[in-house]
Amino acid sequence: MFPAKRFHNKSVAVFGLGRSGISCAKALMEGGARVFAWDDSDPSVEQARAAGITITNLHTVDFRDLDALVLSPGVPLTHPEPHWTVIKAHKADIPVIGDTEVFARELDGTGARMVAITGTNGKSTTTALIGHVLKEAGLDVEVGGNIGKAVFLLDPPQPGRVYVLELSSFQIDLMPTLKPDVAILTNLTPDHLDRHGGMEHYAQVKARIFARQAKGQTALIGVDDEWCVGIADRLKTAADVRRVSVDHGLTEGLSVPNGILTDARAGEKSVTIDLNECPALKGLHNWQNACMAYGAARALGVPVEKIAAAMMSFPGLAHRMQEVGRVQGVPFINDSKATNADAAAKALASFANIYWIAGGIAKAGGIESLRPWFGKITRAYLIGVAAEEFSATLRGKVDTVMVDTLEHAVKAAARDAAADRNGNAVVLLSPAAASFDQFKNFEVRGDAFVKLVAELPGAVMAKGGTL
Repeated sequence: MFPAKRFHNKSVAVFGLGRSGISCAKALMEGGARVFAWDDSDPSVEQARAAGITITNLHTVDFRDLDALVLSPGVPLTHPEPHWTVIKAHKADIPVIGDTEVFARELDGTGARMVAITGTNGKSTTTALIGHVLKEAGLDVEVGGNIGKAVFLLDPPQPGRVYVLELSSFQIDLMPTLKPDVAILTNLTPDHLDRHGGMEHYAQVKARIFARQAKGQTALIGVDDEWCVGIADRLKTAADVRRVSVDHGLTEGLSVPNGILTDARAGEKSVTIDLNECPALKGLHNWQNACMAYGAARALGVPVEKIAAAMMSFPGLAHRMQEVGRVQGVPFINDSKATNADAAAKALASFANIYWIAGGIAKAGGIESLRPWFGKITRAYLIGVAAEEFSATLRGKVDTVMVDTLEHAVKAAARDAAADRNGNAVVLLSPAAASFDQFKNFEVRGDAFVKLVAELPGAVMAKGGTL
């Protein structure tokens, strides 16, 4: 925690008293602001009060006496309709900002730098990977935002410190002065459209991550979807713009032909890194994450050899295609976060000889969309409520074993994969279903998988893979 001094002697309303709201309110109070904090949830109000936050019912406050409204990113700003606090702020002609905007203002002039990552998919892994690469290179790094710690729970700004922040579209919408040293847009697909009124506005908000960048800063844009291509084509900036693709090679930008990260400018290739050797960076989506991390690290002066070494040692995010250990050389992959077929498809596309553990509570459509990858599955071990439905879809296409519990599935898959003589066998937990028939959430399911792997005879657990 550190003080937000830029609002000293200002009157600031804070609405939304979750983790980020409470930390921001505390920072504003410590910085000398007059804080009026409120939430429509009684438990949140009491939690904030217990944390020492001054509580004021904003329904009773004249917003013309305020200098700003700090709004939780989870509260509607524009769609489906503005929150009542937003309406009051607009009528009083005061700015509506977020805790990340307050934080960004504190960074200005301190010598600290910001890497900001947004996009529909991949931003959490990209954020974690960039933080890992920069730390391995010896930089002073803080990672947070929409992943991990709220921004005011990070260490205070100082010269040379690098903040690697995952930013949602809701946070960007509340950051009018956002100007990252490195700005990253991974990709865009329809998401949160109820909060943005449509895909066009959603894309406009995401594009604001580049709007204020200047010479000496870097913009990294994935160009494997039409929305991002449009943003890249329209972007007018003095920043160094690097396009990123995993679908096709680029003569100008970063691409990954056959898993080889390639840095090209004006048709000249300057760097190649073999991502096929990186255990936690399997699949096209992870190759894109790696390109973004490479581009960010190079923009901050990290040598190529240090980037390559750090990518080799990256453990991955828990429950997201995370190699947790090996038994007799067979990797065990925890992809418990794959709670639907679309998420599981990324994992199935990344391996060739799969002993697949799947099931739980199926989403609409089940696993019908996974048919293109059935040929990669050597045997499927089905658990939970969805087992019968999944079995019917796999019938005649994939050898299937019905098991009642994850424990039995892990033991059976370990035995069968160890006996496989075809090479490249992998045991993959990528359930393509929700967890709450047998587990509280996907994290609990993933942790149970890690524990079961650790208990297998001869298991060698990966760094970060033990409980």
